[in-house]
Amino acid sequence: MATGYINKLETFGSVDGPGVRFVIFVQGCPMRCQFCHNPETWKFGSEGTGAFKISAGELLKKALRYQSYWGKDGGITVSGGEPLAQIDFMVEFFELAKAAGVHTCIDTSGVNFVRNEPYFGKFERLMKSTDLLLVDIKNIDPTEHKKLTGHSNENILDMFRYLDEIGKPIWIRHVLVPGMSDNDELLERTRAFIDTLHNVEKVEVLPYHALALAKYQQLGIDYALKDVKSPSPERIANAKRILGA
Repeated sequence: MATGYINKLETFGSVDGPGVRFVIFVQGCPMRCQFCHNPETWKFGSEGTGAFKISAGELLKKALRYQSYWGKDGGITVSGGEPLAQIDFMVEFFELAKAAGVHTCIDTSGVNFVRNEPYFGKFERLMKSTDLLLVDIKNIDPTEHKKLTGHSNENILDMFRYLDEIGKPIWIRHVLVPGMSDNDELLERTRAFIDTLHNVEKVEVLPYHALALAKYQQLGIDYALKDVKSPSPERIANAKRILGA
């Protein structure tokens, strides 16, 4: 049975997909997004991270204790960290969840996506037991994306195209960072890309904030955006207008 490394569990999530969600934050992420609010999930494994190791079956048992609160719209969301970095665990966990009649959702950056085997075959299998994905367009420009996250975005945008090919529903999220992603030209390019997709159920603009600063200080990590202010209400409204949020 596959095991996964989990950072924390949230039993009554309300902003991570439809309805009330049991939210699982996995441990480990290859990205280093400058605005990340979960830097404690970056390191892989459990040693020195505070994470715990658990089997897919045991984790589902924990989640199902709260099933009576989910209603017809709720379910399980796996966030992170990066869920797709633990794809073997995700395949087994979501297949068990679907067998139990649970609505399944992945919150992912898409950074691990490739169309090469053996990964792609595992991803195809995972999508068969996944109802919804919450996916980020952190920056549409590959150079700016790399500055912001440490990675380019070609494979990430290819994941969007693949999800469109198979008709898998997605919610797109865009973190609005002044001086970076809060740029009309980039927002227009992002909207043009979104308009090529047919599987987008919702677009959300997430205004940048520095509420995670204390976490970075506690972990001894330099916070690159500490001098960046949150976007104004006018800029938030502008981004929502352009992106159709």
